[in-house]
Amino acid sequence: MNAAGAAAFSLRVATAADAGIILDFIRRLAEYEKLAHLVVASEELLCEELFGPRAHAEVLLGFEQEQAVGFAVYFHNFSTFLGRKGIWLEDLFVLPEKRGCGYGKKMLLELGRIAFERGCGRFEWAVLDWNAPSIDFYKSLGAVALDDWTIFRVTGGALEDLARRAGDQTEST
Repeated sequence: MNAAGAAAFSLRVATAADAGIILDFIRRLAEYEKLAHLVVASEELLCEELFGPRAHAEVLLGFEQEQAVGFAVYFHNFSTFLGRKGIWLEDLFVLPEKRGCGYGKKMLLELGRIAFERGCGRFEWAVLDWNAPSIDFYKSLGAVALDDWTIFRVTGGALEDLARRAGDQTEST
């Protein structure tokens, strides 16, 4: 505890040694979102994708004292309209028993700082439409819901089929 009686909170960039912590947070987030059946990530896969030679995302870890209490996974995207990169927040999670301590807010503020410091034109994320507490929280920070956009996704067998169809099209030209 600090002089004011609050637990010390700190943030740091994750390393490959944190893959187990990250996977645990992914699983806990998936449970909260009622999507645990979709998690196939492993520590080995996370090490390769997050910390390997062609890392695709970054992870910020939040700690209360020495205990990991939250994480944020983010990566750069690009806005053709702005002609600038942005940051996409893939996941933000704080342990349920640590919510309300301001840790999620501190993590979002840090990501906003990173985005601004890196010259990003925007900072974006998606939230499940039933998650009213998170929606209210994001709005309190000045985030605006983009109600006129729909996210599309191709994954698994559909992605494999799409790739196969592209190959078929290449052969026919």
